[in-house]
Amino acid sequence: MAPRDLIERLELPVVDTTPGPPPPARERTDAARNRAHILEVARDLFAQDGPEGVSMDAVAKAACVGKGTLYRRFGDRESLVLSVFSDHEAVFQDELLHGPPPLGPGATPAARLHAFAPAYLALVEEVGPLIAAAEERLPGARYRMGPYASYRLHLRVLLEQANPRCDAEWGAEALLALVGASHVLHLRREGIDRDRIARGWSVMVDALLAA
Repeated sequence: MAPRDLIERLELPVVDTTPGPPPPARERTDAARNRAHILEVARDLFAQDGPEGVSMDAVAKAACVGKGTLYRRFGDRESLVLSVFSDHEAVFQDELLHGPPPLGPGATPAARLHAFAPAYLALVEEVGPLIAAAEERLPGARYRMGPYASYRLHLRVLLEQANPRCDAEWGAEALLALVGASHVLHLRREGIDRDRIARGWSVMVDALLAA
């Protein structure tokens, strides 16, 4: 499966075109529970050994499912990595849209801009190796995946609201470059902590709002 196909498959809703009546609710519930269990096991293994150090066999064994079941559900390891990553991103996006302020609605645009980095860096701290694997193993993946476009739009709108004079389109891209997972993990290895990275983000935000 081509890398672009993996990304597009994660972004598009799955439509069941199988003829006949829908499956019983219990079957759907069990399938969702099994999927969540596999993703939880995979996430723990990836965090422990890194995505590159975990095979599909290891995930199947740890999750107590057949290897064939794992491949039918996720396709390959890269798809599994992206699925774990996508689930975490979905939770973060929901917080942006519906969560409490200052990250969610109800705060000023400037306050929401400042709140973005600490919250996103916490996500990177949790699943950074997964995000970095998606960014590095699939060239350009970060910019083609749905979450990046959502974050870019979110930040651009907030910048336009906070300061109509600034270059919001460039500003949104520049801000996101500061918190790219591969870049953040490099900084963390160099001894630069999350608070320091977040302060750098705030300096950039203040500069854009003062432009």
